[in-house]
Formats: sequence, structure tokens, C-alpha cells
Amino acid sequence: MEKPRIKPKQGSILISEPSLRDFYFRQSVILLAEHNEEGSFGVIINKPIEARLKDIVKGFPPYPYPVFLGGPVKTDSIFYIHTHADVDQCVPIMQGLYWGGDLDVIKGMMKRKEILPSEIRFFIGYSGWSPMQLDREISEKSWVLSQTTVNEVINDHPETLWSNYLKSMGQDYAIWANFPADPTFN
Repeated sequence: MEKPRIKPKQGSILISEPSLRDFYFRQSVILLAEHNEEGSFGVIINKPIEARLKDIVKGFPPYPYPVFLGGPVKTDSIFYIHTHADVDQCVPIMQGLYWGGDLDVIKGMMKRKEILPSEIRFFIGYSGWSPMQLDREISEKSWVLSQTTVNEVINDHPETLWSNYLKSMGQDYAIWANFPADPTFN
């Protein structure tokens, strides 16, 4: 099967191949927040957890902001992406989507309901690769690269992203969409 000739870059997504068995990365879609000669990092955007932000971090408004499993690195920390360019110290990932920024500003916006759950995603941990590691994993066929939009990254049904991206990539990939998370149950 011929892979798309897309190079990893900030704002692109990684879609795990069905054979990837790692707990974090099995059937994952990862948004790359950075990719350069120093390495790569991003967050898994399709694995919400049961807890809400107010349940795991003190000092946040008691609104139902979802939290996602972001990856295996720094799982004792919260990271976030959002659609508000006006947050101090945020870093653009792609047009209309930003990484981080001043957490006190975010909390204030949440309290004033100026940032809605549909405009921000919180993650426990992140996914990271050392220099050239991601390129090697792509060449080993662990990941398929694709492009995305802000609406696809921050959507109402993140748990369907993996299969939806595969279906949108054509018949050769669509067959993977029904691949069970654990092939021994097939």
C-alpha cells in the first residue's frame, strides 16, 4: 500500500497503524504541535478520559471541560490547546489553533465563560520523540501522516477520529477502520 508523501510538520496529524500495540498509541490520532531538528511533540486528540478538569486540578471553574490522555511524557502535568489567539504566551500550531499560554488568563476566561469547552482541550501528558525518532517510526510504518483542520481537532466526537480519518483516506485505509483494538478478539 502506497503511503501519502506528506512530511511531518507542526499542525499535521499522525494516525497510528492498526498493528501499533502500545497502550498510549494504539488507535491514536496525534496532533503535532512541533516538529524540527530537535525532535517532535504533540498530543493524542482522540482519547478522552472519564474525569473532568475540575475533578483533577484544583482552582479551575466547575464547568465540564473534558480532559484527554495526551501521551506518556509528563503525565503529572496538564497541557492544553485552544482557539484563542489573545491568550498571552500561546504558540500557534496552525491557523486558528494554539498551544498553551498564560494559565491564569485561561482560568479567568473560563470563569467569565469567554472560552467554551468546544474551544479548548486539556491533556494529561504529551507525546514526544527525540531527533529523527518520529521520522524513523514513520518509515517503519507505525504512523500514517495526514492534514487536519481545527474543527477536526476540536470536535464533539473525538473517539471516532481514528476510524473517520482512515475512512477518508481511501479504500486501502478504510479497511483498517474496523480493526479491533485487540486483534485477539477478532
